[in-house]
Amino acid sequence: MASLASLYAFRMMGLFMVLPVLTLYGQEYTGSTTFLLGVALGAYGFTQALLQVPFGMLSDRWGRKPVIVVGLVLFALGSVVAALTDSVYGLILGRCLQGGGAIAGAIMALVADLTAEENRTKAMASIGASIGISFSVALVLGPWVAGLGGLSGVFWLTAGFAGIGLVVLFTLIPTPRRVSKHPAGSRREASAVPSLLEQTLRHPELLRLYSGIFSLHFILMANFVALPVVLTKQLGLAGESHWKVYLPLLALAFATMVPFIIIAERRRRMKTVFLSAVALLGSMEAAMVWLQVNMLGALMGLFLFFLAFNLLEATLPSLMSKIAPAGSKGTASGIYSTCQFLGAFGGGVAGGGMMQLGGAAWVFACCAVVGGIWLSIAYFMCSPRHLSSVWVPLSEQKLSQLASTQQLLSGLAGVEEVIILAEERAACLKVDSSRFDRQVISEFA
Repeated sequence: MASLASLYAFRMMGLFMVLPVLTLYGQEYTGSTTFLLGVALGAYGFTQALLQVPFGMLSDRWGRKPVIVVGLVLFALGSVVAALTDSVYGLILGRCLQGGGAIAGAIMALVADLTAEENRTKAMASIGASIGISFSVALVLGPWVAGLGGLSGVFWLTAGFAGIGLVVLFTLIPTPRRVSKHPAGSRREASAVPSLLEQTLRHPELLRLYSGIFSLHFILMANFVALPVVLTKQLGLAGESHWKVYLPLLALAFATMVPFIIIAERRRRMKTVFLSAVALLGSMEAAMVWLQVNMLGALMGLFLFFLAFNLLEATLPSLMSKIAPAGSKGTASGIYSTCQFLGAFGGGVAGGGMMQLGGAAWVFACCAVVGGIWLSIAYFMCSPRHLSSVWVPLSEQKLSQLASTQQLLSGLAGVEEVIILAEERAACLKVDSSRFDRQVISEFA
């Protein structure tokens, strides 16, 4: 789990490191405009969204490791192109190539292949935590590296991260056996299944979450078109010193976030905490239209942004896991990731356009509108059931009596939903863990 999480973290750190520095140092590139720098910032999201599901499907055919190798090589190639170019169009090309290494689905599928069912949730959570850590480290490391070697120095370091990822892949991560205990079940939990796309796209509660992750990363990218410029030009803070602002505010935001996560999960107040965070994000964006010109106001706005963003980044995947129908978690995750990267692309493009037309105030106003629309969509969501997925392998006898098997499984204490997957010789259950006894399912195997 540690090696898989580190593989994911190094790659994400490379993508995040440019956020706090690209619009500042990118002004030195030939042909650069604020709009084109916004396009460069979000360009990786376009190719990520385009290739996320195809890469996941290729990993089923070619194997996880070959696809991850291709993705890391593409990511390294994009970093080198961006490091060597002196043109904004070369910068955009490099960012597109970076995003072309769309290996998130393949890594998640590899997690499912290499972990036992009872440890899979912890493994997925460790990767989620690694993303949060890499985001925080990248915001601190990016300005420091750019101060030493410019934007090209940042891209050379991200190419190095891709190399470290390859070393981790070949030395620390085992190759999964071709025939695993529950290969199809693992796939449904970790990667997209084409036959389930239509069902998952029509699910009204999941659609709210897809729009939510799109909005969150739209706002993230648009903000980082404007925030570095605000800190430098309007507040007089040198670009290489921005990490001195990000580090304490991120640490404080993480510490403040923890009690809200506990309230959401343990006290089952997920909807209340989630809607409050969306409202905070939208309100902060609206307030930043005026607060950006004042140092204290800008710092307060930035702290609230980090608090709301980290809280939503943590709760959205949890909500998606709880709401996704039995057997559809991997497919829902694939669509969720695609919407996330489309949001990053849209935010970069829109943020660059708004910044060029009307400055930072227009960017924050645009983000406030997006936050308001998101809140109006999320407000009517149902409170999520706190359920987990359980895979039950079925014997030949149980498979020959599907109706009675489904009835028996549905009657077990704590079982809320049952789907029989005859072609996979298994059943997928959504259960309330506090009432469900895993020992009783042994008789079905």
